[in-house]
Amino acid sequence: QVQLVESGGGLVQAGASLKLSCAASGRTSSNYAMGWFRQAPGKEREFVATINLNGVITRYADSVKGRFTISRDNAKNTVYLQMNSLKPEDTAVYYCAASDGLMSTTSGKFPYWGQGTQVTVSS
Repeated sequence: QVQLVESGGGLVQAGASLKLSCAASGRTSSNYAMGWFRQAPGKEREFVATINLNGVITRYADSVKGRFTISRDNAKNTVYLQMNSLKPEDTAVYYCAASDGLMSTTSGKFPYWGQGTQVTVSS
């Protein structure tokens, strides 16, 4: 089993950047595909980005493509989400998730979740 802890959230103005980190402990994170999801108030949790075991393959939601970059450092057991050109509609709690299997855009494929980190983008 793996434990996940997100950090790096905060309050920024539109157009700014933030970099989220997700530190994994327990089983080494290199055994897991990883994903970032987000949930805004009153909305369902939605897919943001996912990355495969070795970091070679990534996929993004259309809403963040070209602005967000997911990456991982397996030596540090950490996954990152670099967020550029932030918009007010990016405001949400961002969650890191881990999957024993293949990378996925579906939250149900990820059994392990962090507690989330708040990102607020003001206009």
